[in-house]
Amino acid sequence: MKIGIFGGTFNPIHYGHLRAAEEVRGKLNFDKILFIPSGSPPLKKEEIADAIHRYKMTRLAIFTNRLFELSDIECNPPGKSFTVNTVSKLKKADPEVEFSFILGIDAFLDIINWRQPEKLTALTDFVVISRPDFKFIDLKASPYIKINIRILKELDNAKIETYSIKLNSNRNITFLRLTPIDISSTEIRWLIKQDKSIKYLLPAEVESYIISNKLY
Repeated sequence: MKIGIFGGTFNPIHYGHLRAAEEVRGKLNFDKILFIPSGSPPLKKEEIADAIHRYKMTRLAIFTNRLFELSDIECNPPGKSFTVNTVSKLKKADPEVEFSFILGIDAFLDIINWRQPEKLTALTDFVVISRPDFKFIDLKASPYIKINIRILKELDNAKIETYSIKLNSNRNITFLRLTPIDISSTEIRWLIKQDKSIKYLLPAEVESYIISNKLY
């Protein structure tokens, strides 16, 4: 079984997250996408709703898709959440599953600042997806890959949709262009603070949950 790990603060989860997960699943033939709301992200500075709220919002957002699953693996442990620990636990629990960690261009470039990045990049395969305001050519700065700049430019120019190579650790990494959807959790939180509508940026059930619990 092939499972894509889709982690994030989901603060709150929105249609950009959901469409990205669906496109990754379909284009790369994953059996499931596993959503993992982060517990206490060590590098995040902005206002973050409690993990239990973000977990419940994610559950509401994905409940109609039988190929989306949800894990609370980062919601219960005390202290900061580290991806390397989460992936290690998942692999230990299901050693027969082929896991791939899904993240945006910006997040992959930031891996060097994560806990034990060398161990993480040797632990699992990766899927790096396009993100508004970031380009694949930026990945030339990553110390974890060696790739022809021409390929990165072709991804940016939509001449190719996907490309796979080996990380320096010998794990697989796939670059994937997605449909651009420029929705951000930051913008949604700002709209809420301004008492403006967030309708059609996220599922109605999530909007209702935010209103009912007076989040943000």
